Amino acid sequence: MPIILANSSFFDACLESGTHRLFGMNEPETIRVMLGTPPRTIAVIGLSANPAKPSHYVPAYMQQHGYRILPVNPAVGSVLGERCYGSLAELPIKPDIVNVFRLPKYIPGIVDEMLQLGFENLWVQLGIVNMEAAARAEARGIRVVMDQCIMVEHRHLTTL
Repeated sequence: MPIILANSSFFDACLESGTHRLFGMNEPETIRVMLGTPPRTIAVIGLSANPAKPSHYVPAYMQQHGYRILPVNPAVGSVLGERCYGSLAELPIKPDIVNVFRLPKYIPGIVDEMLQLGFENLWVQLGIVNMEAAARAEARGIRVVMDQCIMVEHRHLTTL
């Protein structure tokens, strides 16, 4: 059964990437490459100071498993023992992964900032989907994992 895409910009981005599907998005190898072996750094956009929220306990889990967390949240001073930054451009180092806990409408701007800064790995958390931004990111060389929980995938990889 053919898939009909109602949004032509998504289709154009897929064609620009030289494929009719997003190459590598959510593929097991993409996840393995991104998670790699700690120590690795993860910039977390939207990290919350509230321990009851996934945007706090997921990065806390990753930190407990050897990853350095770089919080990106202009509304918070520090969290998980790390200073918060107002944007990706303010980070003191290039992170290995940009992990996003923001609404889908913010993903295109995050992709733009990642492209400007030369960041290579975008992980958009479970329940957050912007396929146009993912296609554009991949077409420009950014690895993408979208609508997946980094904590769940890390647990899966470490129990194999």
